[in-house]
Amino acid sequence: MPQRRRRDREPARRRSTAWSWLRETAIILVSALVLSLVVKTFLVQAFFIPSQSMEDTLVKNDRILVSKLTPGPFDLRRGDIVVFKDPGGWLTPQVQEPRSALAEATNEALTFIGLLPQDAGEHLVKRLIGLPGDHVACAGPGEPVTVNGVPIDETYLAAGAQPSEMKFDVVVPADSLWLMGDNRQQSADSRRNMGRPGGGSVPMANVVGVAFVTVWPLDRFTFLGNPSDVFANVPDPS
Repeated sequence: MPQRRRRDREPARRRSTAWSWLRETAIILVSALVLSLVVKTFLVQAFFIPSQSMEDTLVKNDRILVSKLTPGPFDLRRGDIVVFKDPGGWLTPQVQEPRSALAEATNEALTFIGLLPQDAGEHLVKRLIGLPGDHVACAGPGEPVTVNGVPIDETYLAAGAQPSEMKFDVVVPADSLWLMGDNRQQSADSRRNMGRPGGGSVPMANVVGVAFVTVWPLDRFTFLGNPSDVFANVPDPS
C-alpha cells in the first residue's frame, strides 16, 4: 500500500513541477517584455538607417540606438545626430512589399515593445547644426557653413561632399532646430525644405532623441560622439 500511494503521488508531483516551471517561465517572459517596453518608451529606442544621407558616419541599413533622455534631462548640442519625426512632406511615400496580416501584426507588436528597430518610414536622421535663435548660413558652393557668423570646419562630412551646393541664410525659430545630413549632396534636409511650414526648421517636439551608438552590423559597431571641436568657437546667438 505505501508503494502504491507513492506511485499515485508521482504523476501529481510531476504535474505540479511542470506547472511551476511554466508559470515561472511566463513570469520571466512577461517581465522581460514589460522591461523592454519601458526602456523603449522612456530610455532607448532602436532605429535603422534607410538612406545614404548620413554617410560616411552612418550607412544604409545600419542599426543605431537612440537616447530618449535628450532632449529632456540632457540638453541638445550642436553636432548631435538627431532622430526626428517628419514635420510634414520631407519624406516621399514608400511602397512596401506586401506582407501577410500575421507577419504585419507580429512586426508591429515586436516594434512596439522594442524588440525590433523602428521602421524609418516616418522618421529621419540628421545632424544638428543650428539651435533656436542661431543664425545659420552658407554663401553657396565652395563656401563653409557659418553659425552665428563663425565658419565651421565640418570634419564629419562624407568624402567629396561640400558644405552646401546651395545658398541659404536663416535664423532658427524658437523651439526649433536646423538639421543637415553629413552627405550633403544626397540629403533632403533643412535646406531643401525651406519652402515648407517652419522654413526648413524642425520643431523641437518632433525630436525622438540622439543617436549614441551603431550596434549592427557588428563590424560597424561604434560610439557616435559629439564633434564638439567643430562648434567650439561658435558664440551663443545674440
